[in-house]
Formats: sequence, C-alpha cells, structure tokens
Amino acid sequence: MRFPLPLPLVLGAALTAIFAGLAVLSFFWTPYPVAAMDIAARLKPPSLSHWLGTDTYGHDVFSQLMVGARTSIAVALVAVGIGVAAGVPLGLWAAARRGSLLDETIMRGNDLIFAFPSLVIAILITAILGPGAVNAILAIGIFNIPVFARVTRGGALSLWTLDYIRAAQVAGKGAARISLEHVLPNIANLLIVQGTIQFSLGILAEAGLSYVGLGAQPPVPSWGRMLADSQTMISLAPLLAVFPGLAIVLTVLGLNLMGDGLRDLLDPRLRRK
Repeated sequence: MRFPLPLPLVLGAALTAIFAGLAVLSFFWTPYPVAAMDIAARLKPPSLSHWLGTDTYGHDVFSQLMVGARTSIAVALVAVGIGVAAGVPLGLWAAARRGSLLDETIMRGNDLIFAFPSLVIAILITAILGPGAVNAILAIGIFNIPVFARVTRGGALSLWTLDYIRAAQVAGKGAARISLEHVLPNIANLLIVQGTIQFSLGILAEAGLSYVGLGAQPPVPSWGRMLADSQTMISLAPLLAVFPGLAIVLTVLGLNLMGDGLRDLLDPRLRRK
C-alpha cells in the first residue's frame, strides 16, 4: 500500500501535533495548577492521581510538562519568526545585488555569526541582557537571521540566471518586484523545510538556556529547567529527568521527521522518484 503523503511527514506531524495540542490545552486546563505545591505528596511515582508523578516540591509533573511545552514552542516559534522576518529580506536583497559590496557585507556578517556555536551566542546575549524568556527569544532569533539569509540567497541565486527572470527584467520590473513575485514563491519550499529544522533547533536552544538558568524563569515551567532541577534527585526519582528529556527528544524528532517529509513532498525531483 502506497501512502499519499511521505511516511516521515505523517509520523512527524503526529508527534508534533501531540505536543502542540498539549501546549494549547494548557491554556485552558491542566490536571493541577502548575504553581500548586503539595509537600506531603512530593516525589510520588506515577499514579492515577498524578499521571507522571510529582517533583521535589510536590508539583504535578504532567501539568508542568504541558505548560513547559507551551513555553518551549512559543520561544522557538517566535525566534523562527524573527529569523524569517529579517533573514529572508536580507537574502533576497543580497541575491538581487549579487557580487556587490552589499552582498559581500551581508554574507561576511553571516560568516562572522556562524564562526561561533549557536548556543554560545545565545548564552552570551542572555548573559548580557539578563535571563528570561524574552531575551532567550531574542538570542535564538538573532542566530536564525543568517541561517535564513543564507538559504534564501542560495536558492535565489540559482533563479536569477533563468530565462523567465530575464524576461521580467526586460519587461521593466525592478529587482524588488522580481524578488517578491518570481523568486520568493519558487524558494518557499526551501524556507518551509528550513523553518521546521530551525524550529527543532530553537526548542533545543531554549531547553539548553533554561537548563543553565538563562531561559524562562520561575514560576514559568520549562523543560530545560525541569531537567536541571531533577539532577539533585536523580538517584531517588530518576523519572523526573526521563519525562522532560523524552518530551524534548520526541518533539525534536517529530519536527525533523516533518522537515524530511516536507522536503520529499515539496521537492519536484524527489517527488518524481
């Protein structure tokens, strides 16, 4: 039996939908209030009353995971939006002025940012501006800008040599209009796939920043901080580290599978195969 959609896309979308659904549901309902502490029920194993058990302070772990999903997804989504909003216009501009001083300036600036690991840049920015979800968004978003600028420029450069682009130039269309009407729609598939990849990396970056105390601050739950808090109790309650770690792994896996599936679906060469 042949699936109408790539199997990685279906599996990835299903995994992503589960955690996105939990994040949306957390706005309206959680099994327990996330800030509610029950010291008498601290470090309880999974049960019917607490599906994933309780942590050191008696918080319900499942409720914490639900709101943590909201935090991680929101940070990563806004950070990707910043990268797209700033990186795509820069990439289109550089491709339209290929070989010029502007093109070289934009690309060398990208190379400068890529010379440092993304998490190191994020830690540097949040260390300067202070910890918090907003600064984590800014830090991750800044690193996403050169990523989208490079992908956009690379895809656009291959189109500027084609005949229909030359025909548009002969018809009197300017570089900005050609970029918006002819170039951008034809590289949208590249940007969509790259967006899913950066989304998954954004979740990892947010978890890493929260793990070292530079991400979302208490009382806002975060998967990374749940992992950090579980370290001191790893011998007494190892499941406290398993559940947030598994949530991060499955969410990132789902997004990467979805990215692979979208690439197979949107790339005409792969679709023909």
